[in-house]
Amino acid sequence: MGAYILRRLLLMIPTIVGIMAISFTIVQFAPGGPVEQVIAQLTGQGDNATGRLSGGTDMLAQQSLDDSSSKYRGAQGLDPELIAKLDKQFGFDKPPLERFGRMMWNYIRFDFGESFFRNTSVIDLIAEKLPVSISLGIWILIFSYAISIPLGIRKAVQDGSTFDVWTSGIIIIGYAVPSFLFGIMLIVLFAGGSFFDWFPLRGLVSDNFADLSWWQKILDYLWHLVLPLISLSLAAFATTTLLTKNSFIEEIKKQYVITARAKGLSERRVLYGHVFRNAMLIVIAGFPGAFISAFFTGSLLIENIFSLDGLGRLSYLSVVQRDYPVVFATLFIFSLLGLVVSLVSDLIYTWIDPRIDFERRDV
Repeated sequence: MGAYILRRLLLMIPTIVGIMAISFTIVQFAPGGPVEQVIAQLTGQGDNATGRLSGGTDMLAQQSLDDSSSKYRGAQGLDPELIAKLDKQFGFDKPPLERFGRMMWNYIRFDFGESFFRNTSVIDLIAEKLPVSISLGIWILIFSYAISIPLGIRKAVQDGSTFDVWTSGIIIIGYAVPSFLFGIMLIVLFAGGSFFDWFPLRGLVSDNFADLSWWQKILDYLWHLVLPLISLSLAAFATTTLLTKNSFIEEIKKQYVITARAKGLSERRVLYGHVFRNAMLIVIAGFPGAFISAFFTGSLLIENIFSLDGLGRLSYLSVVQRDYPVVFATLFIFSLLGLVVSLVSDLIYTWIDPRIDFERRDV
């Protein structure tokens, strides 16, 4: 197992480099980079850039040089010295290969630099937004596993019954409806839209949160989480329920279950003493992946709809503003976490079922 883990760890290096290289190459051809964002602000053509310029926005050249050969769209009429200064500030005065190599060297040391358009480091930005994503992720996992596993087991035991049919219909409808659409519907119904005004529309806490007692803070926090969690839990709830049901149905049909029943064991003893461990193998082994994906995926639109300032919204705004340090840092961190979690999932497989031996398989 040690050799397998070492091989997987070594394979992470070219995988990460490949992911970053492809993304870096695509970005080189994407229009509207950070320099063009600042140029748009200077020329009054846009307001996306906040302009973290050491010389201020008053450096707009008064000489109309009409540099028609400028490599940036909209830079005609600006002082070439200003364009050169912007290139140097954002690091575009270096060749792409050198910039990529320097970026990867810094990332290996977990030095993610500073945001282009926010006066703070990238790691501080991520740490600032992380609590919101953690709150959503943890509660989504609790709800999806606490409800889906018992429901999936009951559906497997009563396969084909009326209960199984109507719950399957509800699950399929819930899975088919996009979470953001369901979130908008909940806002319209319960957050001061056209009907009831029972829940808050934005944020994780109220404006007077600091003045509340400890139990009021807990209630206020949970009150703000109700609608976002319901919206986000639909897809995870459906997937885990059906996965649990199918796993149990497959195990129930095996010979060892028939033998256990023939020995006179109760149905509960057969189900939870014999079937449960084998049936839950794929569900439990997928827990690390679900844990990470609950933090970093699927929450972008929900965070925007409910004005939750988490990692999903940070990534989206960074892409829009072409804040490349934040974009590449989050990509690097998420990719690294994804690879590590994939390895952890495999190790959990071997821990739950010792019959699985990755040492005998080619990586």
